[in-house]
Amino acid sequence: MRLDNEQESSNFEVQSGRGGGFGGGLGGGLGMLLPFIGSRFGCGGIVVVLIILAVMGVNPLSLVGGGGGPVQQNAEVSRDPQKLTDIQHWSLRVLGSTERVWGQIFSEAGQQYRPTVLSFYSQNGASGCGAAQSAMGPFYCPNDQKIYLDTDFFTELRQRFGAPGDFAQAYVIAHEVGHHVQDLEGTLRQVNQRQRAVNEAEGNALQVRVELQADCYAGVWAKRTGLMEAGDLEEGMTAAQAIGDDTLQKAAGRRPVPESFTHGSSEQRMQWLRKGLASGDPAQCDTFKG
Repeated sequence: MRLDNEQESSNFEVQSGRGGGFGGGLGGGLGMLLPFIGSRFGCGGIVVVLIILAVMGVNPLSLVGGGGGPVQQNAEVSRDPQKLTDIQHWSLRVLGSTERVWGQIFSEAGQQYRPTVLSFYSQNGASGCGAAQSAMGPFYCPNDQKIYLDTDFFTELRQRFGAPGDFAQAYVIAHEVGHHVQDLEGTLRQVNQRQRAVNEAEGNALQVRVELQADCYAGVWAKRTGLMEAGDLEEGMTAAQAIGDDTLQKAAGRRPVPESFTHGSSEQRMQWLRKGLASGDPAQCDTFKG
């Protein structure tokens, strides 16, 4: 992507210091992260967590909104751009491009876009939804409307998931911004309410629709930036394929079980990213139809 001339977002913070665990029981930390709060794009880590929960006999959906509140952890926060790493500067150019695109889209609808904040941390951090830990992968927390990112995930994306390239990395951030857009639209709240009233399989199916819409929104962003280059589409498709639930379950030595999917199959993720890229129209991203 041609991001060199893109303005960096000023909506960021950098956490330092170690987090202090989940706190408040599983419901207070991890429970608030599963499955409602948007993406755990680092699906490899979250799949492992889900497998452990299953072995323990814990239904992840039953943890949503469980006891406890935001975890108070000893993490200092800096907002000094002079202390940013190169990859953090790059990430903020991606975020800046999402602000430009979604600002225009909201303006066209007679609304004002309220940007999210990108919170960088390393290994362990704190979020409004509980502990932030690298194994979770990047995620969005609606409680404080921030995206949490350990940029080491980009190395994992390239080496573990076989999805290299700057567009694949930008797709990660744009997907999380897609969850922020869903939050502003009220979608996350509505889905969470519906999940509370259904069984696990039905709740998972709703979560898949949330994730696929965020993929489509990422495609809309990419189409509207005007910054794509040759090879970017292929990088995006490779990333979407690599983090499909069926692909991840096979990589973990398991038989794919569609009822357990929370993000969608590789084919579904590629389909909806491609739909957003082709249309550039968020109205085409209604994964809740039918």
